[in-house]
Amino acid sequence: MDADPVSTNPEHYSVVFENDRVRVLEYIDAAGDKTTPHEHPDSVMITLSDFQRRLHAEGSFRDVELPAGKAVWLAAQRHAGENIGETPTHVIFVELKDATREGSMSGWLGPAQLAR
Repeated sequence: MDADPVSTNPEHYSVVFENDRVRVLEYIDAAGDKTTPHEHPDSVMITLSDFQRRLHAEGSFRDVELPAGKAVWLAAQRHAGENIGETPTHVIFVELKDATREGSMSGWLGPAQLAR
């Protein structure tokens, strides 16, 4: 089964740039929108809007709230998500191609510590 977010949720994810080292995705949704399960390799996520999301994985969930203008590390993971806020979500993912989707999944759900 293809777990690429561009394939599983094409109404939300689109490729804006790609080369042999990185792939850059844009993600946009509206309040109340949900995604189906998909995978991300190790990535940097840049928030373009404030948002509140609930990420679901392996029978558990984690609520994430981030302001616009942050760059955060996203370790490889598989999850489904939902916009639980009142505003759209708009983010950019810079996916690293030298990291494997399955081989480096850390068990951590959502973004790691916020970059300053």
